[in-house]
Amino acid sequence: MPYSEYLADRVRSSLKESRTSFEEKKMFGGICFLVDEKMCVGIINEDLMVRIDPENQNEFLQEKGSRMMDFTKRSMKGYLYIAPEGVDMDDDLDKWVKRCLKFNPKAKSNKRKKK
Repeated sequence: MPYSEYLADRVRSSLKESRTSFEEKKMFGGICFLVDEKMCVGIINEDLMVRIDPENQNEFLQEKGSRMMDFTKRSMKGYLYIAPEGVDMDDDLDKWVKRCLKFNPKAKSNKRKKK
């Protein structure tokens, strides 16, 4: 199933409104939005994929539509999926995007160093 273009447009708009430079990269059958060359937020099928501070993970899991990201069949610490009902309002989507942007400076880059 392809990723939601509608949700991608909404994420783009949210990132632009926050005056954040980002790049897009298709990966995992979805799309990821990278900030400072680090995965920040993405879309897999109809779900928003968020990269958040692992210290806040249990708190954020209590929110509507959120669940552990288990893309590889294992839970990934610091990553959550947010089902469509958790981001149906623009304010809800903006809240998740802001959380991702807040964590981004502390996030480790997965970019491999050139030899």
